[in-house]
Amino acid sequence: MHVSVLLAETLEGLSIRKGGTYIDGTVGNGGHAAAVLERAGSQGRLLGIDRDGETLPRAADRLSPTGGWYRLEQGDYGDMQALALRHGIEQADGILLDLGMSSEQVDDPGRGFSFQQDGPLDMRMDRSQGETAAELLARLDETTLADLLWTLGEERASRRIARRLVEERAREPIRTTGRLAELVARAKGGRRGRIHPATQAFQAFRMAVNHELESLDRALAAAPAMLAPGGRLAVISFHRLEDRRVKAAMALHVGRWESLPAGGRRWVGERPVFRWVTRRPVTCSPEERRTNPRARSAKLRVAERVE
Repeated sequence: MHVSVLLAETLEGLSIRKGGTYIDGTVGNGGHAAAVLERAGSQGRLLGIDRDGETLPRAADRLSPTGGWYRLEQGDYGDMQALALRHGIEQADGILLDLGMSSEQVDDPGRGFSFQQDGPLDMRMDRSQGETAAELLARLDETTLADLLWTLGEERASRRIARRLVEERAREPIRTTGRLAELVARAKGGRRGRIHPATQAFQAFRMAVNHELESLDRALAAAPAMLAPGGRLAVISFHRLEDRRVKAAMALHVGRWESLPAGGRRWVGERPVFRWVTRRPVTCSPEERRTNPRARSAKLRVAERVE
């Protein structure tokens, strides 16, 4: 069963208000959302969004006992402004984005996210549309494939892996997670240490298939205007590519005051104005790291919209 990461820290960061309105752009199984709605009370409102429609019935089971108002939407959190307006939400008191994956997604070999068990090379969050990882891998030329592995997976052996994959797919299409993991491992010279050699490649393919960075950029651009004064944006990321984007987007709105030579000062930064709630990212406690190993790389950043 999926365990929500940094739950207590996220609730503290969001500073939940009784009767407040909240948006969970990656609602998943509803763990964070249910805790938010419980604190917001019977007058609270919550919109939960997730690209994976298969998670929404589980989220509904978690949210129903809270007694608060909630709506669930299958969709991309990059489109959350339009989805929120559909439910009459113009501004929110808090927006949460948990950029990780649920245990159910990772542990289901049919989803194709993991190399731990063999399964179809799918990796789509929304299995009703879009290109699978197998189709993407079959389509890209060697140079583009290497660039994808380097850019999204930060894979140092990207060119060697791309060459091996292109050679092997000419003999037989690469359609399963087990075969992809094996080929990547062989291209990198076998397994060394506790981290599987295909970890970064799988990350790159998943992010490409789901256009994750593009969705994150759109969500980060929309969120500031969607927050009411005093509202907070909380984002949990799991690797450097995401965390750098989150930090940079928030920093643009935190900005600074600059003194003018002729006297006075001017604001340098985007509006609306933010202030840091967590100047440095919050990470999980040693206890959570022991009980929930998937939380070990999680980083929480929170910023608040000010007047």
